[in-house]
Amino acid sequence: MENWHSGRITIVVISLSLVLIIGMLLPGSGYGQFQPGQKRTVADGEEATIKGVILSRDGETFVLRDISRTDTAVVLTDSTKIRTERKGLFRGHKPFDMTALLPGLILQAKGKGDSQGRLVAEDITFSEADLKAAITSYAQTAPVEKQLTETDKKLEETSKEVLETNKRISSLDQYDVVKTVTVLFKVNSAKLGAQQKAQLNELASKAPGAKNYTVEVKGFADSTGDFQKNLELSQRRADAVVQYLTVKHGIPLRRITVPMGYGETKPASGDKTAADRQKDRRVEVSVLVNKGLSQ
Repeated sequence: MENWHSGRITIVVISLSLVLIIGMLLPGSGYGQFQPGQKRTVADGEEATIKGVILSRDGETFVLRDISRTDTAVVLTDSTKIRTERKGLFRGHKPFDMTALLPGLILQAKGKGDSQGRLVAEDITFSEADLKAAITSYAQTAPVEKQLTETDKKLEETSKEVLETNKRISSLDQYDVVKTVTVLFKVNSAKLGAQQKAQLNELASKAPGAKNYTVEVKGFADSTGDFQKNLELSQRRADAVVQYLTVKHGIPLRRITVPMGYGETKPASGDKTAADRQKDRRVEVSVLVNKGLSQ
């Protein structure tokens, strides 16, 4: 009974957070036409604390929209602290890395302005409930659900509409692909071998020379076995690649988009033969450069 009650409270909190997110992103009270918000400029050296929802993220920067629909560009650095809010006297902050900063996450950012009018974040905090809500919202935009209710479909379509309007993030024609590699894995394995590491070494050598680059990591699995287990396996494969790039080559996490495991939802080929399934057990890694930022 206690677990049921706790689960119900979690669902209610996540639902309320999603309502707040939609209210920040959309004008009016319905699923209206998305419109850009006002732009906030933070004076150079000025201290500021802003609470809002992440509208979009592009590597080490993201756009934060507050309740008045004013947008602020926030910059991440290696010294930025990312953590959950303190709960009571005996529960301190729980640290997170930059991959937790998903579109749709409600957070508070503290820092100082730079010469470009952006907020250079020194400290970012959010609640665990809001993180769960952001993960739920983000997952609904990825093709990992086999069955969706009509309400889920509306939310997914709205989320995609918001992302599609942000050309710096979701419009592929705004990016130049510097380098792409496809790393193959053995059955039921997320371990990188010598060949896979060699591929990643070559890709990592291209990244530092690209201005304002972003690394995109997508994991996949073949269709044999359980759907959920394949989803988890594809995520472990993507995480293994991210860990190798950050630990071995020192690529900052702020340069890597949220690694996503797609399971068996996007086969590379017909997925009918053993050779087809071998191609499906993969991670696709791309070094991208935003055309607008590189000019």
